[in-house]
Amino acid sequence: MCLALPVRIVELREHELGIVDLGGVRREISLAMVEDVQVGDYVIMHAGYALSKLDTEEAERTLRLFAEISEMQADAGAA
Repeated sequence: MCLALPVRIVELREHELGIVDLGGVRREISLAMVEDVQVGDYVIMHAGYALSKLDTEEAERTLRLFAEISEMQADAGAA
């Protein structure tokens, strides 16, 4: 199974690279497949590549759902 995640671009670098943030974790990814990205934009990331830009509202909604799932799993593990 493959999982692509919404991440926010926090820095643009040379050679079509950028730094993204996902819940405090930052990593460098390739932006070569996405046009016209700016710091603050959300992209869908898979295997170190940005696949497409994502609407901010949709990205934030998805990230909230992931956080809720994580909380439910933690609660279930504590029970």
